Amino acid sequence: MVVEDMIYLIHVKEMANYVSLSLSKEVELLFVDLEQDPPKMRTLEDNNLLGMQLISIQKLFSLYFPLEGMRNDLLPPDRTELREDTKSLSEPTNSQSSLLIDLSSCIHDTKVTVPTINGWLLGYPVVYLFSTDHIEHAIYNLSTKFLRIYKILVHRNSNPDKGSRPEELMSFSVPYDMSMRGSKEPWAETFLAQMQSKWGRCKQTWSSLEMEVSECYPQAIAL
Repeated sequence: MVVEDMIYLIHVKEMANYVSLSLSKEVELLFVDLEQDPPKMRTLEDNNLLGMQLISIQKLFSLYFPLEGMRNDLLPPDRTELREDTKSLSEPTNSQSSLLIDLSSCIHDTKVTVPTINGWLLGYPVVYLFSTDHIEHAIYNLSTKFLRIYKILVHRNSNPDKGSRPEELMSFSVPYDMSMRGSKEPWAETFLAQMQSKWGRCKQTWSSLEMEVSECYPQAIAL
């Protein structure tokens, strides 16, 4: 799946479930409004323009990724390359199955930026929010703040004699002043519990999963 200059390798059924949960508000999502200085924490219930536009984008994604399986008739024909055998994508696929779909059009005519979409698609519990009109301001604003870096680390199952080094599965940042309790923030605890639930289905590959929190001094940031 492609959105502007981002390429995602996705599991179609899991994507459909995630989009559905996002729209039903079962997935808790918080936003750091970088247009405010200092930044302000928001939710989709705040009814701001960007939040409403993000909901509209999520609804478009739900059309392409319905729970009953992807509808090929909705795929943009000029931006899609399908494998010859387009059976139901709700069924397990093997390594020979492939689908390329460009959903960049979903964010056209909105002020929502790719970093916001990226944070949502990657499942971050806290996502940076700023419009296409305030990109430079958002970068400057975040670059002048102390940050906390949240990392999800996993250990691969391996030979006990060789041991296993932790590998970074994902990471995201939150302004220090908005995450004073570190890993004890309610949203951080909820997020870790969700990740551990998913890890439970992958114990044949990963032996453990944990969250690591560190601090970062103000520095140049790329969004």
